[in-house]
This record gives sequence, C-alpha cells and structure tokens, in this order.
Amino acid sequence: MLNKYLNKISEKYASQWLVLLFDICVILVTFFIAYLIRYNFQLNFDLNEFFQQIPYIAIAAAVSLIAVGTYKGVVRFTGFKDIVNVVIGANILATILICCTFLSRKFISEYSIFNISGSIIYIHLLLNILFLIGAKLFIKSLYNYIIHDVKSISNVLIFGAGSSGMLTYDAIQNDAKSGLEVVGFIDDDDRKIGKKINLISVYSLESITDKFINKYNVEDVIISIQNIDPTRLLQITSNLFALGLKVKIVPPVQNWIDGDLSIGQIKEVKIEDLLGRDPIHIKNPDLEEQYDNKVILITGAAGSIGSEISRKISLYNYKKLILVDNAESALYDVQQEFKQLGLTNIEAIVADVRNKTRVDQIFNQYKPKIVFHAAAYKHVPLMENNPYEAISVNIGGTKNVADVAVKHSVDKFVLISTDKAVNPTNVMGATKRIAELYASCLKGKGHTKFITTRFGNVLGSNGSVIPLFKKQIEKGGPLTVTHKDITRYFMTIPEACQLVLEAAAMGNGGEIFVFDMGEPIKIFNLATNMIVLSGLRYPEDIDIKITGLRPGEKIYEELLADGENTKKTYHDKIMIAKSRHIDIKYVEQEILKLSKMTSLAQPLEMVSVIKGLVPEYISNNSTFEVLDDKK
Repeated sequence: MLNKYLNKISEKYASQWLVLLFDICVILVTFFIAYLIRYNFQLNFDLNEFFQQIPYIAIAAAVSLIAVGTYKGVVRFTGFKDIVNVVIGANILATILICCTFLSRKFISEYSIFNISGSIIYIHLLLNILFLIGAKLFIKSLYNYIIHDVKSISNVLIFGAGSSGMLTYDAIQNDAKSGLEVVGFIDDDDRKIGKKINLISVYSLESITDKFINKYNVEDVIISIQNIDPTRLLQITSNLFALGLKVKIVPPVQNWIDGDLSIGQIKEVKIEDLLGRDPIHIKNPDLEEQYDNKVILITGAAGSIGSEISRKISLYNYKKLILVDNAESALYDVQQEFKQLGLTNIEAIVADVRNKTRVDQIFNQYKPKIVFHAAAYKHVPLMENNPYEAISVNIGGTKNVADVAVKHSVDKFVLISTDKAVNPTNVMGATKRIAELYASCLKGKGHTKFITTRFGNVLGSNGSVIPLFKKQIEKGGPLTVTHKDITRYFMTIPEACQLVLEAAAMGNGGEIFVFDMGEPIKIFNLATNMIVLSGLRYPEDIDIKITGLRPGEKIYEELLADGENTKKTYHDKIMIAKSRHIDIKYVEQEILKLSKMTSLAQPLEMVSVIKGLVPEYISNNSTFEVLDDKK
C-alpha cells in the first residue's frame, strides 16, 4: 500500500508557482537571518522597518527568480544548470537591492524601506545561494531516499572515470526510478586509481575480484568510455563475465537524445559489440545516384544476405526490385514483409539459378541493370558430402546468371563471395573461388562490369554459429564447438550488405573487394560470452563440448589468397585484392567441363577437376585428401 502511494506521488510534479512561492519564502527567511547576523543575533534593530521591507523583498525576489526561470525546474532533478540559475538569480536580487538602496539614499530618504544596509545585502546574497541550493538538493536527496527505500536497489560499477563516466553517474543519480546505486568507478588510468570522485572510490580492473563483488554486492558494470577500442572492450567484458557480472554499455554520444544521456539508453552488451573491431560505417551520396530509377535483381533474395540487401535497396528510389529464390516459403516471408511496409514495384519470383532458360526469361522480361548474385550453397559439411550440388549452384548457377547478364547488357554484376574461397580446404570454398575466377574471366567481354565482394562470417545469418548457440542455450546446452582454437572473422548482416552496396557503386569491373575486419575471434570465447550474456554461467549452468573438426573445416580463415595483396580505396577499411594472373582460356575450358558434369559423375572425379582449377585448394579432414597425396 505504501509503495503504491509513494509511486503515485512520484509520478506527480509540484506546480511551478508553488516552487516559486517556496523559493520566495526561503529568501524572506534568509533576509531575517541576515539581519540577525548583522546585529550579532540580537533583536536590537527596528522590527517595524524590517516588516515593512518584507513585501519589497518578496517582489524583488519574484522578479529575479522569474527572470532566470529557477521555478521552472523539477526539484527532484536539480542539476548543475539549475544551481547556476540559482546563483544568477541571487545575484540579480542583490543587484536590485543595491540599486534601489543607492537611489533611495540619493533621491528619497535614508529611512525609506528601500534603504537596506550594504552588509545585510551581501550577507543575504550568500545566505540565498546557500539556502536555495541546499533546499533543492535536500528535497532531491529526500525524494531519492524515499523512492530507493521502497525499490530494490542494484549496486553497479561504472567503468570509466572520465567525462563520459561522470555523465553516466549524473544520469543514474538524477533518475530515482533507475534502481541503481553507484558504488565505485573502474579506470585504467593509474593517476585516478585510489582517488575519489563525488566521494566514490576509483578502482583498477585487477582489484575487482570475487571478494570485492561479494563485499559490495555488485551486480552490474556499466562501460562508459567513448570510442573504446573494440579489442580492449572484448578484454574488459571477458574479465567481467568471468566474475559473473552483467555488463552494460553507454551508446556513442551522437546517439544520445538531444545531447543528454538517459538510463533507458544504457543497454546490455551484445555480441555485435564484441567483434573486436570498429564497425564499418559508410556514407556515400553516390549510392542514391547508382540505384536511382534502376531495375535491380537479387538472386538468393530469401537468404539472410539477399534479404538484407533487398531491405537496403528498398530505401532508395529504385524503379523495380526483382527478388529471385527457389525457397518459396522464405521468399514468401520476405514478400509479405515488404507488402506490410507498403512498398510497391517489388516482384518475388520463384526460380532456380541452375535453369539458364528460366533465368534468361526473367532478364528478358524485367531487363535489370544491376544484379546482386547472392544465391549459393554455403554449408561446408553438406557440400563436402554433396560436391555435385556445390558445383551446380555455386559454379553452374553463377555462370548462368553471369552469362545472361552479359547477354542483356546489365550495367553491374556483384558477386557475393566468402573468405572460405581463400586457400580453400573444402568443396564449398573451392567452388566459390571458381565463381570468382569466372567473374574475372568475363571482364571486358561485354558491357557488364563484374565486381566481387569477399567477407567473413555474418552474425545471425542462416547457418551461422550464433543462431545455433542460441538454440543450444534454450535447450540447456551443451554448446558445440568443433575445435578449441578455431577462429573466424565476423561482421553483422547490415555491415556486410552495406559493403556489397558500396562495392556496386565503387567498382569499375574486375575487382575483389575485401575489408579490414580486425582480429579474428575464437569461437570458444564467443560461446562462453553468449552463455554469460544469456544470464548463465560456464561451465556450471551450460557446458561447451568440443566435437572435432568437420569435413573440410579449417581452424583459421583468411581474406587474401597466396599471391594476393591489396590496394587502398577511399575508405580506410575497404581494400581491393590484387589477384594473381589467371589463364582465362584454361579456366573457361575447365569451368565448362565442370558445368557439363552430371550427378552420375564420381565425387572424386568432380573434385579432381576443381583442384586443377584451384591449385591452392588442399582438403582438410576430408575424404578428398587422397587427391592431394597424388600431387
């Protein structure tokens, strides 16, 4: 009952005029105290004159307070700016009294009610500043104490004792309903460690131990450092997760609402925050011109990458957007998503890129000018066991779409590739590398410009480890990791798709775009972080099981093949791979041989031709290793 009553009161705010009246009353009280101080706490002054001056002081106080608007502030949220306003208002009042005293003595009489002793005015000024600020801070503290007393309090630490950390502290202090109590700061700066800020101690990260956490009953740590190095963020969170703490992060200052931080903006750390690199941000005004009034076709449009490219393209002033995929249910979902958004001029077409006649029919009907080819088989173990399917889709499907694009004079053809195409150890990666080679062979053979984008694993995509780990956590574990040392590069789906759009705008044909993805992340560490982010503990609540490398899987991925180096672009995170020279006639001849193979061909025969095309393809943990022994 008490909680309900206090919560109801807390939702109401005092009238501005009530606040003004309260401040005026405080000023009148301090005026009396100023008289007492001036006369050594003796009532040997003219009380009649004093009471006659009260209305005059009240009016002068009202004028000065209204002038600076101190009464407009919400007392429970009193902050630095409110305090400055009080000081200014008190000085305006003192100035009014001094001016009126001077004019009274010169033009009226020394015994006028406007004539006040200078010493009383100065004492009154100091008392006003002290009492007005003190009263507001007292009411704020009392309110916070009452609200905190009826709410459960969570003790937190703030990582960062700089300006951002102070703003975070103020945001917590000013929000009585946050239920948070700051018990300390953490900082890397040795000069701050051991000192106090707002009577709160600053600690080093190393001093935050299980004993410390139990002593202060700490539950959360809020990381409040602007532009923190992602690698350092990963180190910090790993240490805090190991202590069983929840970690939250303050967003970049440009994302603060009207320049102010609110408690609601402080969010739990997400996997995307722990990629170990700075997110890719691209702002290119040329993109609008590239896609303006164009018919754009996307293959594999129902997949995680294809559908996100579709969403990003839908933001531009396209003429028509053609979504092609052979997965009807997933394509239907994407189509309905766009319909619910009220987007028009979007065609969803069920078709298989292996059917060249069907592909040609679609191009002939819609005449696309830009093609994003995302259709591919990408699951390494499945393709290792079904090499014909990898060849037919990743190579044959790419060849079909690329050839038709040349036939219909498409402006740009953007191939979505993968880091697994670099020094491949599996059929999937090798077939994607051959798709890259075929795109290179078509350079200059027609109007179409062929561009390749090559990137690492995408967080949250179909078949990635993140959805798998989430499902395993929901079932109570264990999480399965193939090797404790296995590492991968990661990016988010929006980043990957933004890169693809940028490549289409930047490319002049023949390029393979790669970009700086920072340091690769250990999948084992990613698994432990996901367990902790789910509010659980490793290994007490959920364990991690090492299952062994799958067929064709390698421990480390690369972004550049042997013999490749890079040249810079206008964006410091995006580079162009300088590919080694290829024998175009030989590559086209071998790709044609692969395209003519049927499902009746032996897997070893198929993979043998692939290895001839991609000499750097060395099988790993696969039945096809026998072909490498014969080299």
